[in-house]
Amino acid sequence: MSRFSKSILALATAALASGAFAFDNYGGVGRQATPAEVKAWDIDVRPDFKGLPAGSGKVSHGNDLFEEKCASCHGSFGESNEVFTPLIGGTTKDDIKTGRVAGFVSGDIPQRTTFTKVATISTLWDYIYRAMPWTEPKSLKPDEVYAILAYFLNLADIVPADFVLSDKNIAEVQKLMPNRNGMITDHGMWPGPAAAKGGIGNGGKPDVRNTACMKDCKKEVRVGSVLPDYARTAHGNLEEQNRTFGPVRGVRTVEGAADKAAK
Repeated sequence: MSRFSKSILALATAALASGAFAFDNYGGVGRQATPAEVKAWDIDVRPDFKGLPAGSGKVSHGNDLFEEKCASCHGSFGESNEVFTPLIGGTTKDDIKTGRVAGFVSGDIPQRTTFTKVATISTLWDYIYRAMPWTEPKSLKPDEVYAILAYFLNLADIVPADFVLSDKNIAEVQKLMPNRNGMITDHGMWPGPAAAKGGIGNGGKPDVRNTACMKDCKKEVRVGSVLPDYARTAHGNLEEQNRTFGPVRGVRTVEGAADKAAK
């Protein structure tokens, strides 16, 4: 058993022990989760596609679904910068060939989008499935997620308009992601090349010294994805348009009486 596997096993054992302690010592507070409840939450999809449900979806179906459920926030072509920063744009055919977004290398990238940043297609599938649409998360069926993601891939010029994305071919599509080589995986949180030698990335230790960034650092950090001033009030006060659960709250985009009084 590798050091990584042993670490995961130790964490799992500790979690089970702490859960048993809480259940045994705090009677009347909560109950054990049923297998069905655990299964309903156990929906994560890993970069190696473990956990990915079977299914498929066409680009054309994804277009229809996107217009119905997503375009109000993201724009008809994923280009809107009014509620959230753009999903599509900023990548080229050369980026698809190299797996490295050239704009990040040169520093000349006008707008960071989802497809310029994300390295693994499984990340997109997982996030759409568990968190979208914004007002009705977990309402999409697997085939609908495949279709919407196929539409994204077509908008980004990664697949043709008649493409059908499925659990059978998603690993091949991963080889075309524009920033697939833009992430460092040799560190303590994600097994990289060193894992093949029995370690967890960086010799089994997280990089806490930031040595990789201590040379030729940028003197000024510039935020690359922002909501422009002209769009702040385009959809009313985003602070009031929240889901009924979770820690995320929208930014206040419309001044109220208290704001004006404070001035």
